[in-house]
Amino acid sequence: MAELERASANKARPQGSGTVRIGVAGWSYADWKGFVYPERKAKGFHEAEYLAQFFDTIEINTSFYGPIRPEHAKLWLEKVTANAQFVFTAKLLQRFTHDLSATAADEKEVRAGFDVLRAAEKLGAVLMQFPFSFHRTVENRTYLEKLLKRFADYPLVVEVRHATWNAPEVFELLRERSVGFCNIDQPLIGRSLKPSAERTAPAGYVRLHGRRYDTWFTDDPDVPQHERYNYLYSADELKPWAERVKRVAEDASDVYVVTNNHYQGKAAVNALELIAMLKDAKVKVPGPLRAKYPELEKIADGPAAEPKLF
Repeated sequence: MAELERASANKARPQGSGTVRIGVAGWSYADWKGFVYPERKAKGFHEAEYLAQFFDTIEINTSFYGPIRPEHAKLWLEKVTANAQFVFTAKLLQRFTHDLSATAADEKEVRAGFDVLRAAEKLGAVLMQFPFSFHRTVENRTYLEKLLKRFADYPLVVEVRHATWNAPEVFELLRERSVGFCNIDQPLIGRSLKPSAERTAPAGYVRLHGRRYDTWFTDDPDVPQHERYNYLYSADELKPWAERVKRVAEDASDVYVVTNNHYQGKAAVNALELIAMLKDAKVKVPGPLRAKYPELEKIADGPAAEPKLF
């Protein structure tokens, strides 16, 4: 019992609402060494197992670039068993949402990995993330409807970024299909979709991308890709999102809040701060992250570990 209590120590559940799981997008980042993860990893160290000590969800983003291999899904499930509250979410393959060139073979491969997670009741949502260029046109709406039907047996969430999708008919479509709407924070440039607290299905979803206005749409080859997500939210910027999460949780049975501002662990910092806000309590904080971001001291639930000399 004590182990389970420790494993879900950072669980956030506003009183009288659905279960809220907060975590990060992905775990395989070289720049997290010495920031989120220890500088020297112990034998057998696995990133998902480590993160599950602090978060109740992780959004799998490798599934965007290629289907999850079933054996990998099984391994990941084993690594998070210590946290009984933990549930994965996963992004749909980009060929369905960006290239729009997916085949029946792609669908078969995608399902093979997702089904391992679903069978273990650890697949909270499949995120269909569309780019800013995916505007609401007759053609795109028709495509979206077909895609929702194609994967209707999964708990689906749709992320769109262009303001043309902010329309009652869109939310009605999602409600009819029991599909979640992804509420996002992004740089508001042109017709960018603004922050919201929509809930259209049992699975509510929130994603925070950061507010790097200078790099969000840049095509400068000299700007590293990670700079798009190199942004640390302030507490004042997070507070309105904590309130939106509470509103989403009023109607949704499960809410997933994912921070995607991943560079140098900033996503983990802001995820922990959101958990502390929603719990109105201190939380468990990774030692390396605490050392790199002193602002976490005020929400950490215990004294910092003594540094080792050898």
